[in-house]
Amino acid sequence: MIRIPEIITRHVLIALLLGGVTGMAFTLFLIEFDRLTGTEAFCTGCHSMELVAVPYRESAHYNPVSGVRASCGDCHVSEGVFAATWDHIRGGKDLFAQLFGPDYDDPAINALHLPEAAFAVRQWFRRSDSATCKRCHTLDAINGTRADTLMIHQQDARGGSCIDCHYNLVHRRVPDRKTFKRDKWNRMIEREFDMPPGEADKLLRQ
Repeated sequence: MIRIPEIITRHVLIALLLGGVTGMAFTLFLIEFDRLTGTEAFCTGCHSMELVAVPYRESAHYNPVSGVRASCGDCHVSEGVFAATWDHIRGGKDLFAQLFGPDYDDPAINALHLPEAAFAVRQWFRRSDSATCKRCHTLDAINGTRADTLMIHQQDARGGSCIDCHYNLVHRRVPDRKTFKRDKWNRMIEREFDMPPGEADKLLRQ
């Protein structure tokens, strides 16, 4: 007969049981929370994010030949419940900026601040070695219309990350950080939104 240590009392067993049930319930909550907050409907709840979603809905990730659509969370949220939850917590800074920062709901202001947002996201992809891309894309199975597509990915691109070559696929085009010129970008936004010369610089200083 197995003797139960005296320290394991009925109260301890009840506490362990309640703790286990609470832990499982909390984990299930996080899974559902991460699922809901990674959907397009949730992400585009702010008008500023709806502006970002317009080009996304015209991209191959939204309208793929295969019919397999990549939603916001598929690309921008890490795999695993705790990693995904951490991504959402880190995303709180964007909510803070939306509430207390510039008027990102204004299309012109949104476009002016877009490059910094794009650079930050690209850096996030590099740090994770484009892990979210690799959920769907298998390196050894990338066969494009060019005959050397597979060879390029297996040999020439080895050691690199997807984001090193593949960006501007989904959202508005933003140059590489190394070649980005703020003055040139500001003048382009001024022409696009029919703003007087120098207005973009003033808006960025606000």
